[in-house]
Amino acid sequence: PAAILARLMHRRRHLHPPFAPRHQRGRVAWFIVVGCAAAAVHWSVATASVALAGLAPLQANVLGWLVAFVVSFSGHHFLSFRGHGNALGRAALRFFAISAGGFAVNEALYALLLHWTRARYDLLLALVLVAVAGATYLLSRHWAFLRNP
Repeated sequence: PAAILARLMHRRRHLHPPFAPRHQRGRVAWFIVVGCAAAAVHWSVATASVALAGLAPLQANVLGWLVAFVVSFSGHHFLSFRGHGNALGRAALRFFAISAGGFAVNEALYALLLHWTRARYDLLLALVLVAVAGATYLLSRHWAFLRNP
């Protein structure tokens, strides 16, 4: 962990123009727009899968994530982190790793909340989607879409 933090801090000192601080407000805004779109797709696919196809909420959550991944990566690649300079395949693999890790946290937290509470599955899913979003931004910004020096 300390080595990763040191590497990130070193990279921060050597930012190339698309990642300079003055560009961050636009990137954050696009990240929020893309993230909200992906979360809406995730939530819509998952809740429709429960309501219309009879899937269990945890199974429907997997389907929702898979569909939302395409929306999320495309939006972040072309909007949030455009000009990142990293190869498409490399960025996609890194982003998939981040997204899959976030989804593992999402699914575990969702399973616990479904088990421990009597709240509606759709409200719990919305809560979990919001909770995981911040970590996804930080990892995407500082790893998936960061050009290697």
